[in-house]
Amino acid sequence: MTDHSLHIGQYDVTLLLDGLFEAPADVLIHADGDVARQHAIASWGKPTLQVDVNCFLLRGPAGIFLFDAGTGSSWGPKYGHARAALRDAGVSPDEVQGVLLTHIHGDHALGLFDGDTAYFPHAEVFVSERDIAFFTDPAEREALPEARRGGFKIAEQLQRVYGARVRRIGAGEVLPGIEVHPLPGHTPGHIGYLLRGKDRSLLLWGDTLHLGDLQPVDPKIGLTYDLDPGQAVRTRLAALEDAAREGWIVAGGHITGFGRVTRDTDGYRILPA
Repeated sequence: MTDHSLHIGQYDVTLLLDGLFEAPADVLIHADGDVARQHAIASWGKPTLQVDVNCFLLRGPAGIFLFDAGTGSSWGPKYGHARAALRDAGVSPDEVQGVLLTHIHGDHALGLFDGDTAYFPHAEVFVSERDIAFFTDPAEREALPEARRGGFKIAEQLQRVYGARVRRIGAGEVLPGIEVHPLPGHTPGHIGYLLRGKDRSLLLWGDTLHLGDLQPVDPKIGLTYDLDPGQAVRTRLAALEDAAREGWIVAGGHITGFGRVTRDTDGYRILPA
């Protein structure tokens, strides 16, 4: 296995890099207020953030699945590279039996679509019941500014294009040896997936963290993309502690590679697995 591929239990898991997301550093927020926020921005020390956009290929006895789907062709040529990585891995779109979403945001779900048709013609789409309930609620949509409504458009398209192949899921086992792990805050129904093996387990935690260097040291740092920043902080702290205590390998939508969480005097750190 390479640093982009692991064997966990009965599954081979391969990281697929879709692109690099850039944003101004002032998207950083802090639960302790503006002074702490300015300190976090200074600690970052660069005018922009640049983070990986990842999804994951799963191969095992249950078949071929993806965790998240990247951006597809929706965000331009800097993104959408997961599709080529999937082809390089010898997998065609019609072989994918299911896509397990962590949440309904563009960099995780837009790769499901080829225009207004299904890019994965035979796949079921597993989506958090709480997330799709939120992103199909007209009142919740109206409560957010237009710039924050992308998930509502994606949820509508998801139901229209995939129809009966959309599977709403809650906590518990979703595939043999794979459990849904609720991680709310970034979105109301944001989830991760815990793959259990005999000697090691892997938590794919979606957007629980965006910055693998900064946020483990200070989990109160968030990004403006968190819909419930307070809940996101509590979830981040709990996920870091769970991973450190249980010895889980971790990976996500925006941290680089696979890591292990360790406790440190000033918080946590993620070291290469």
